[in-house]
Amino acid sequence: MAKKLITFGEVMMRLSPPGYSKFAQASTLDLVYGGGEANVAISCAYLGMKAAHVTRFPNNALGKAATQFLRKHWLSTEHIIYGDSMMGKYFLEKGAVHRSSEVIYEREGSAFSLIQPKMVDWEHILKGADWFHWTGITPAISEGAANCCLQAIKTANKMGIMVSGDINSRDNMWKYGKTKQEVMPKLVRNSNVVITSKRGIREMFGIGDPEGKFKVSAKKLMEAFPNIEKVVGKTRKSISASHQQIQGKMWNGEEYIKTKTLNITHVIDRIGTGDAFASGLIYGLLHYDEDIQALNFASAACALKHTVPGDVNMVSLENVNSLMDGDTSGTINR
Repeated sequence: MAKKLITFGEVMMRLSPPGYSKFAQASTLDLVYGGGEANVAISCAYLGMKAAHVTRFPNNALGKAATQFLRKHWLSTEHIIYGDSMMGKYFLEKGAVHRSSEVIYEREGSAFSLIQPKMVDWEHILKGADWFHWTGITPAISEGAANCCLQAIKTANKMGIMVSGDINSRDNMWKYGKTKQEVMPKLVRNSNVVITSKRGIREMFGIGDPEGKFKVSAKKLMEAFPNIEKVVGKTRKSISASHQQIQGKMWNGEEYIKTKTLNITHVIDRIGTGDAFASGLIYGLLHYDEDIQALNFASAACALKHTVPGDVNMVSLENVNSLMDGDTSGTINR
């Protein structure tokens, strides 16, 4: 039977100038939908898992269009809530070679930012699930979203469901009177798998390795939060906007594991690559016996997302397995 994943977070409209044009050159904008947690769910669905995303959309044509987008990409949308009128959105100017990408957000006052815990029945939603995933973006959006996320994590704990959190968050998003240092420990405390960086651990919890070693920082995080079973991260070397190198790493409480470095020489779209890594990790931990296999799967999924336009990693299980096995030829499959 296929494993089942539940994710929770905002889905936004992504508006971009065609190709690699700058905003000042654009007379039209390409529209897709995306959000970190939904990206993870869709990627897992393309890998063959059952997946549902929980969010709140405006009760208008934009909210219905976003719902259709999720359903088109194999997600169950039965738990989506509708209310209010504003859709969160972001504008992306894609970088190339030595020019960086630029992102502008418009999400204050969105339908999702106004969500409250009483709107969500987590016991009903999580019934039959194998995994729940959240990110550090969601609790930064609003106090209501943070409280909903905590409620989901605690319910998953009670039901024996694995919980993963990609906990990295942006300081400039926390605008409702609380800091990530106040909110995030309660969420991380009850998570089983944490995706983060040594910088994230230091800035969020004030712990880590003065010499900047991920392994030491991960050990200290697990000592502070004993419920955590694995601390996972990735090293990204940015040679240019078009050329990236990726390596996965994990401390599982017993050993420090690293993957081989994957060389991505022609980046098509970098947005959503972290979500692809998270989805690959979830799939790998649910389907492989060894952590190194799961980590290799996560790194391969992440690398492949760099070749897919849009927010979502729409690659197949066969695509990821092929890269895991060392096939980097990119030959035509007939």
